[in-house]
Amino acid sequence: MDSLGQMCADGKEAAEYLWQVPKDAAVRQKILELLTQIGVESAKQGRREMPRLVEELKVAAQASASPQQVELLVDGFDRLTKLWQAAKSGLL
Repeated sequence: MDSLGQMCADGKEAAEYLWQVPKDAAVRQKILELLTQIGVESAKQGRREMPRLVEELKVAAQASASPQQVELLVDGFDRLTKLWQAAKSGLL
């Protein structure tokens, strides 16, 4: 797994943690930092779809804590991971 894949996995893990502690400010900050890093790295690699999704997830990460918000983040990191896997497999 390269660094982009690891960031996607770390982000999903952090988002899943929010199911248990939805108002954890440190984890929310970590998610925002990971999203920024994913956006930069994916843009460097010429991936157009990942930076767009990252921007949507940044908005979600800054929204009020709710089950819907956490679900959106978890699903978003799932999508990022699938996009990364597809690119690594040569499908994108």
